[in-house]
Amino acid sequence: MADPKEIYQCQTSNCGCFYDPDRGDRRGKIPKGTRFCELPEEWKCPVCGASKKMFKPLAGPGSVVGEKA
Repeated sequence: MADPKEIYQCQTSNCGCFYDPDRGDRRGKIPKGTRFCELPEEWKCPVCGASKKMFKPLAGPGSVVGEKA
């Protein structure tokens, strides 16, 4: 599994989908190894259809954990 700083989570209510670069996004035809910052701007959450702007990293600056502290 990738470093938590490289894993992003969708922040829309009732979703919480994770984007893990080690897995990519089969549905969106994103190959394994593609970092979140390398995703096309038009990429959408494979679960709820939210934009990239609705995702936050699990750790580090701007992270989900950082806001709860």
